[in-house]
Amino acid sequence: MNSLIETSPYDSETYERIAKAIAFMRQHHLNQPNLATVAQHVHLSEYHFQRLFTRWTGISPKRFLQYLTVEYAKSKIAETGNLLDLTVEVGLSSPGRLHDLFVNLEAMSPGEFKAEGIGLQIWYGIHPTPFGDCLIATTSRGICNLHFLDTTSKDGIEQAFRLEWSNASIKQDQQATQEICNRIFEPSAANNKPLVLYVKGTNFQIQVWRALLSVPFGGITTYQGLAAAMGRPTAARAVGNALGRNPVGYLIPCHRVIRESGEFGGFRWGLERKTVLLGWEASRNQIQNREQEVI
Repeated sequence: MNSLIETSPYDSETYERIAKAIAFMRQHHLNQPNLATVAQHVHLSEYHFQRLFTRWTGISPKRFLQYLTVEYAKSKIAETGNLLDLTVEVGLSSPGRLHDLFVNLEAMSPGEFKAEGIGLQIWYGIHPTPFGDCLIATTSRGICNLHFLDTTSKDGIEQAFRLEWSNASIKQDQQATQEICNRIFEPSAANNKPLVLYVKGTNFQIQVWRALLSVPFGGITTYQGLAAAMGRPTAARAVGNALGRNPVGYLIPCHRVIRESGEFGGFRWGLERKTVLLGWEASRNQIQNREQEVI
């Protein structure tokens, strides 16, 4: 079992264990399952599970569970609301934090959209991340896709990706996309250059995706809140549909949009992964806040 602890947090087996544990904790949170119960559910000893989980999140499983409650979600919705209204209105980026990524979004022109990639060269690779394997695709003008994969959907995702860019020249190139993966999932002062996205979508979809860039790391908003911040208060359902078409996971943070009730709602790459993402961001935010207080 020691080998499990020494593997990279980007190991897909580690993600699957963590995700399974978090899903179990959230499903049974009213019963407050103890460490032994959760560890048994993922087939690890208490000792190894505690080490693995704390290494991945930076905090204990019990503390992590606090960030998955409806009460916590509602408190973050209120906190994020005022900031979102301001940043969308004046076109600002979210305030800089250690884990915030500076992202610029460039939309295809209508002509480029209609051409479905004619004359476009795309390089893609599949990489391990803290949230499971993902397909990253890029062009000379920016990142065009980031799709999280599941064991059962890998071939389907690659096929859908090629169909989406049916007229483009597509080449698998792990080296070309590895640097991008590192910049996304290992942010540091040394690699904080803006990440450029090159996406295709309707005018409304582009508006929604741009607005999402204003939701800060660890922040949470609602479908209604995002629609209102865009000046389209009756368009919550259309906002939800646009989120479901998001071509660049994580960087366009549709996982930060939930229901007004505090329930997490749907996610293109699975509710389990959305839960993991929200909890991980909340824990990282709290760790950074404590470090800043000490300084």
